[in-house]
Parts: sequence; structure tokens; C-alpha cells
Amino acid sequence: MSTYPREKYFNVAGPSNANLNYMLPPTARFDMDEIMHLIHEQRYFILHAPRQTGKTTALLSLMHQLNAAGEYRALYANIEKGQALRENVGEAMKTIVASIAGDAYHWLEDKQAKPLAQQIINEQPSGEMLAAFIAQWCEQSDKPSVLMLDEVDALIGDTLISLLRQLRAGYTNRPRRFPQTIILCGVRDIKDYRIHSSSEKTIITGGSAFNIKTESLRLGDFTEADVYELLTQHTTATSQLFTPEALQRIWYYSQGQPWLVNALAYELTYRMKANRNRSVTLTSAMVDDAKENLILSRATHLDQLVDKLREPRVRRVVELLLAGEEQGDDLPSDDIQYTRDLGLIAANKPLRIANPIYSEIIPRELTWSTQETMLQETAWYKYLNGQINMSALLTAFQAFFHENSEIWLERFDYKESGPQLLMQAFLQRVINGGGRITREYALGRRRTDLLVEFGEQQITQRIVIELKVTRRRTLATVTAEGLQQTADYADKCNADEAHLIIFDTTSGKMWDDKIYQRDEVINGRTIKIWGC
Repeated sequence: MSTYPREKYFNVAGPSNANLNYMLPPTARFDMDEIMHLIHEQRYFILHAPRQTGKTTALLSLMHQLNAAGEYRALYANIEKGQALRENVGEAMKTIVASIAGDAYHWLEDKQAKPLAQQIINEQPSGEMLAAFIAQWCEQSDKPSVLMLDEVDALIGDTLISLLRQLRAGYTNRPRRFPQTIILCGVRDIKDYRIHSSSEKTIITGGSAFNIKTESLRLGDFTEADVYELLTQHTTATSQLFTPEALQRIWYYSQGQPWLVNALAYELTYRMKANRNRSVTLTSAMVDDAKENLILSRATHLDQLVDKLREPRVRRVVELLLAGEEQGDDLPSDDIQYTRDLGLIAANKPLRIANPIYSEIIPRELTWSTQETMLQETAWYKYLNGQINMSALLTAFQAFFHENSEIWLERFDYKESGPQLLMQAFLQRVINGGGRITREYALGRRRTDLLVEFGEQQITQRIVIELKVTRRRTLATVTAEGLQQTADYADKCNADEAHLIIFDTTSGKMWDDKIYQRDEVINGRTIKIWGC
């Protein structure tokens, strides 16, 4: 039998449990005054947030609070099982009704719900089944009902349309024969649903199928204070300390995304086995290692994130961010909001990737197969003292880009940002195992900033690489702008070296005129310019 002490742990899968997990008060990120006001006014509304941000934990807590207060009968139900039936509306509705009845039995010990569900399934057509069950279930209670349906936007096509329309049909019968309040929960706001109806051969918008909702509330990320409070729970329980720099580093990498905060902390305090010794102080260097381990693990949360990059609506937004182009006015606002609802971009302006971990994962995942099939090896670009010879590496990249760019760039879905992605793939392949790359890019920056940190902590090289693409501007303009930007970024990072790479896309220009290397001095700093 293990003698390892029973401790709480940072949760990275499923709803949090106060007996097992470090956690903040689940409804603390809700505006409870607003929610109670909406319930009192018998409103139907939306609660949405990116995956693994604590929606289920918060809804379960809200259910328990409402039931404990005694004024309402509240039920949380997960209807995701209906997704597997896709547009088989009849079977999907049976599954959804059975799921709600099962949750009523589980959470409320409602022994009448399952027999009622079976009766309704046997007697009612699919287009009326859900509404009939909810109506009769509500009639059995002497209290107004509050129904929370989770994973609504997991449903497909006509199944989702049928569900929304049945809820809309029962709305006028509230609160006696239909819930006083229904909360629909998912990743997206319902107005963003674009539902393909196979039966009607058209696209139905969520807003038209469920035009009775009055509000859309978004569950926010943790604040910086929230992150520190959560991490401090571990210190209080175990006496294991985080350095102030480690606490700040976790906030920086995660920007409060709840799953990332918990995943970094779990990696740091448990999966890194040496740190299970609670006398070990947790440092920012350990957080850096935890972040890299997390990325390399390709955890489910991160895989789901990457999968969304293939969607055209997401690609249009993310590609411009990677390229740094000033074309935000051309982006449909719905695409921006959709990408924001998925949690890929920040909730506030300026338009940017949501956090540094996602900023690193996105280009790495987009070029994963490219990295795997490149033949570059770190040893070829090392000095005898173990430091990286960046000039040799970039000389090799120039030759590689000259010989292979047309073939490699055709492989990328993100062609607008192809040169930057190819450079990052080449660099990642070489740097892997000996250092790390920090990336900065955002709409309108017209550049990608890379900070390469290589070597042991005591002799770490800090090398700035700025990537620029001419596109519709002259080489002279891009060079002048890039030199100043590179110098500023190098000063900001306290870099040992600074390199500016310019991809010249001028039509008809010969390769020999594009490939060059020269040094320029800006503000007393030497910057190496590389033409590609």
C-alpha cells in the first residue's frame, strides 16, 4: 500500500471536486446578481465559454446553490450523448430525454423521471418528445424549475434545430408547465450557430431557431489574483513554495486560461517527480520545463485546440495573426467572434492569440510534419563550447529556402504565413532539446518576433530573430522598418545577437538578388540582415 500522503491535486480532466482538487469558488466568475435577476424574471439565456474553463463545475455549483436555497428545483443535465446520433432526430431525442431523466435521478433523486421519460419516448413523436417530457416533469414539482442543458452546441444539424424549436415552443407555458429558466451552455453563443438542416436543405441560424434568449453570458478566465490564490492553496496544504518569479511565469504563460493554469501546476507539482519532494522550491526555470513538457505531451485540450485550426473561419483569423498583416478590416466580425469563443484569441483588444502557450503551439502544430521530415541536426550548428552558431544556421536556412520553399510552402494550409512558418519549423527542428523559442505576433505588427534561448542556464544565449515579408511594400521600406523593430526587440529582450530575416516576395525577382547577408548598426547594436 502506498504511503504517499493524500493531498489535493490540480485538476486537468472533468469537473473539479472540492474534496480532491485545489479550486476557486466555482461561481465566483459568474455575475450572480445578474444570473439571479434573469432567473427571477423567468428568462432563458446562454452561458458560453471555451472548453475546459470550468463551465460544468460552475453550473453544478449553481444547481446546488439554487436547490439549497429552496425557492427553485434546479437540474444540470449533459446532453452530449445526442451528438453520436447526429441527424437521426428520433434516436437523438430519445437519448436526450433519457439523459435529462438520468441526471434528474442522479442529482435530485427524482425516481419518477426515468419512468416518465420511457412513457414519453413510447408515446410521443420525435418533434414533440423533449417538450412533452420537460412539460410533464415540471408539472410534477411544487417549485418552479431551472434547467441547465450543457454541451448543447455538440449536437448536429436537424437534431439541434429540433431541440431549440421544442424549447421555444414550450416557452409560453413557463413557469408551471415549462422551466421558469433554461440555461443553454456550450462553447459558442447561440447567435453564432450555423446549423445545416438536411430536411429543409438550408442553413438555420441559432438566433432564429431559439429567438427567446435574452442574454449571452461568457464565463471569463482567471484573473492574475485568481491564479496566485489557486497556486497558494498548494503551498498552504503542503508547505511547498513557489518563487515569486514562478508564480508570475505561470500567469504569463497561461494568461489565466483555467485548464492551462491547472495543467502547468499539475506538471510542476506532480508529473515532475523530483518536485514531489515538498521541500523543493518551485522556480521559474521549472515552470519553463513544465510548459515544454505540456506542449510535447499533446494533451487532449491542446489537440482539440489544434483541430480547430483546420476550420476555414478560424484559419482566416489565425493566418492574418501569424502573418502580422494589417487586414483586420477584411475579416468578417463573425469569424473573429467565433475564434474568440473557441478561446484561441484573447477576449479583449488588440486582436491576438489568447496566451503564449497557444502562440507557441499553433506554429509548431501547423508545421509538425515539416519538422519531422527535415534532416537538420543541432550538432551541425554548435560551437565547441556547446553554444549555437546562429549565423551558420541561418546560412543553411537560406540555402534550404532557395532549394525547397516552393515545394514546402505548397504543403501549408496557411499559405499567407508560409515563409514565417517554414522558418519556425526549420528553427524548431534545430533548437529542440537544447533550448526554447518564444514567439510574439499579432495583427498589424507586420512581423514575427522570435527569441531563441539556448544552452544551460548559466551560459544561456539570447538571440532575437525578426521575420519580415515584403508583400506589397518595397524592400527598402521593409528593411528600414525591420531594422528599428529588431533593435527595439533586442533591447527589450537583452539579446546577445540580433538577426533580421526578410522574405522578398517581389514578383519576377531572381533568387540571386533575394539571397544576401550584411550587417547594419542601429543604436550601437549590430544587426545581421538575411535576404530570402
